[in-house]
Amino acid sequence: MNDKLNAKDRARLSEFSSLIAGLREKLGTQIVGQEEIVTQVLAAILSEGHCLIIGVPGLAKTLLVRSISELLTLDFSRIQFTPDLMPSDIIGASLLQDDQAGARGFHFLRGPIFSNVILADEINRTPPKTQAALMEAMEERQVTAAGENLALERPFFVLATQNPIEQEGTYPLPVSQLDRFQQSIQIDYPDEGEEFEIVQQTTSSYQCSLEPLLERAVIAEMISLTGRIVIPPELLDYVSAIVRSTRPNSNDAPEFVKEWVSWGAGPRGIQAILAVARSMALMGGRAEINADDVHKAVFPALRHRMVPTYHAEAEGVSCDGIIERVLLGLPGGRYRLEAQQAEDRPGFFQRLLGRS
Repeated sequence: MNDKLNAKDRARLSEFSSLIAGLREKLGTQIVGQEEIVTQVLAAILSEGHCLIIGVPGLAKTLLVRSISELLTLDFSRIQFTPDLMPSDIIGASLLQDDQAGARGFHFLRGPIFSNVILADEINRTPPKTQAALMEAMEERQVTAAGENLALERPFFVLATQNPIEQEGTYPLPVSQLDRFQQSIQIDYPDEGEEFEIVQQTTSSYQCSLEPLLERAVIAEMISLTGRIVIPPELLDYVSAIVRSTRPNSNDAPEFVKEWVSWGAGPRGIQAILAVARSMALMGGRAEINADDVHKAVFPALRHRMVPTYHAEAEGVSCDGIIERVLLGLPGGRYRLEAQQAEDRPGFFQRLLGRS
């Protein structure tokens, strides 16, 4: 299932890894900390996937997306989702206009969806009718307007943000649309040192500007090479076993999954894990993925594809806790997360129960 990488491809892997390291360094002048979040967003871009970024206000979700877009020579559009936003505000509309010859007719005026990087800000604040306008674009990389199918220019990414606190006046995304997102990324508060550095930067008069670092052709080559990173057969089996273990009706599901999960991840979960793992390998300059890449990809790729039961919600069990417990119970030789090491990590059982 993998194309073999030749000597030129392997040399490019090293070059691309250095370019990504330079991009991360540039981002560090704007974004303090959040290294894991930056890695996950970059992984989505390298595999041309979509991200749902969840966090309370003030954690630089919008700044992160805008900063990345400034470093890439790609068209960028920001759409502020509001309750009165209509599908035509995203896709565009047909307007009655006169052409150069004076003839009157309908002409399609393209909306902000016709860009390479789309920042869908507060995506859960608009009604389902408008949210659905994004579904075709995210899945098919095209939109239907004025009776025609209009292709979107590649690469095309939707990076959406969502506030998990305020639920009044919001419209939760349906499961079918959540499944279109390759990853669900959760941003937490910075630690004490990072917060002090943020305050220092934002209260000074110094303004940092970002210059484009990666050309469109280089980005397209990176995406192409990411899709050809080698997946060892044993790791493909391992990822399949992880996803099957999240389905309560599966014979592979442990008892706690049957108790805590109503619906598990589908085949898109496997595809998402492997796509993110390939991006991780490219960022590391490696020609094939390893188990560590898989473990880093599992949580953002699966947490939004699982529906917990009412019993799990009442017990305060988180999807991340369920996923980690699935990993601990899977036999996999050197690919297995050692249970004792996991239990020794601070806060393991607190995370398992979804408590801080």
